[in-house]
Amino acid sequence: MTNPFYDPYVLLTKVYSEGAHLKIALAETPIEELNRARTVRTVYGVLENDGYLGLCIAAFAERPPKAAVRTLLKIALYWLIFLKKPRYMVTDTAVDLVKKLGKGGMAGFVNAFLRRFDAEKVQLPAGAAGLAVRSNFPLFAVEELLSRYGERAEDICLARSRGVPVRFERGEEAYLSRPHDKTPFPHLYLFKNFPRDEGFDRGDYTFQSVGSVAVCDAVEPCGEFLDACAAPGGKSVLISKKCARVLSCELHGHRVELIRSYFRRMGVENAEAVQADSSVFDPALFERFDGILCDVPCSGLGTVAENPDLALNKRAEDVAELTKVQLSILTNCARYLRRGGTIYYSTCSVLNAENDGVVGEFLKGNGGFSAEEVSSPLAHERTEYGIQFLPDRAFGAGFYLAKLRRKA
Repeated sequence: MTNPFYDPYVLLTKVYSEGAHLKIALAETPIEELNRARTVRTVYGVLENDGYLGLCIAAFAERPPKAAVRTLLKIALYWLIFLKKPRYMVTDTAVDLVKKLGKGGMAGFVNAFLRRFDAEKVQLPAGAAGLAVRSNFPLFAVEELLSRYGERAEDICLARSRGVPVRFERGEEAYLSRPHDKTPFPHLYLFKNFPRDEGFDRGDYTFQSVGSVAVCDAVEPCGEFLDACAAPGGKSVLISKKCARVLSCELHGHRVELIRSYFRRMGVENAEAVQADSSVFDPALFERFDGILCDVPCSGLGTVAENPDLALNKRAEDVAELTKVQLSILTNCARYLRRGGTIYYSTCSVLNAENDGVVGEFLKGNGGFSAEEVSSPLAHERTEYGIQFLPDRAFGAGFYLAKLRRKA
């Protein structure tokens, strides 16, 4: 059996040092299957508490440790503070691993740090900074949420995922004996645990977030539909049940293949996936579609409950750059819409700049469009142009949707 910190260390190194997305790292990295649940819990736990664990290290380390030792200390501290493991076991395991990693010169530092660490002596900052540490949200986002939602911002930031979202095509009765929560959408449930089996490969079910299903639920049936930023393909699959034909565009070639694989698995025959940059005009698509979905690249700060790595190193400047991309995609795709058609703009963000901010800028420059009322059976807040779903009331999911009609 390997050192129990080794697999979490490998995964977290990919996230922290290589910029990998956690879910991709988990899917692509060989880890010990016998202890997969423990590894996954550790990795998610470290990332969910990254700010606090960093504060703990700063409080007890005389100088900042290098990346490898810092990652190892976060794992050890998570086991010590949150999993309540014995100090001697945590310390011995960490020292053993640091030696096996060829960093034996740091063994004394790691040993001394963990033996003298005392969580009661770690002081959290007050106000917004303290909430940022506790929630792992970036400070600029916490400040915006406090400004907009007051005391409720704490619940929004600290909301956790309600479970694994599974949408069934058929045969759901065989699975509903497992602990689960219902959602407002048919055939979509949240399970505490849901190991994948042969039903996934048959297309009996798929893993699809509450936010993704809610966006598709708001789409009106139509003839020709464009999913402008389609990977991994779940929205295109669901929308294909409402619309005669779906064209799914994706910027990266390997993700186009991912969409096509999704179509094959779910038996979708009225959708086509192509590689295209939806921010660049294609004359062949001019005024071709009755409906368009722009589920644009975004900060992802509405999904921190499910994707804690998305909050790492996020800056307000990053969001400002993203809004330029978002507006360019929306503006370009509007040229593909027929008169009287509808374009849906969505993000998985809770930041106004990415949501009403982008839609407002678009409407200023496109007088032929107007924002229409959009509704959902999932709890939401109305905004100037659309609706905002917030993690504390939407099963841990935060996202935005606006519905824009081109005048006939």
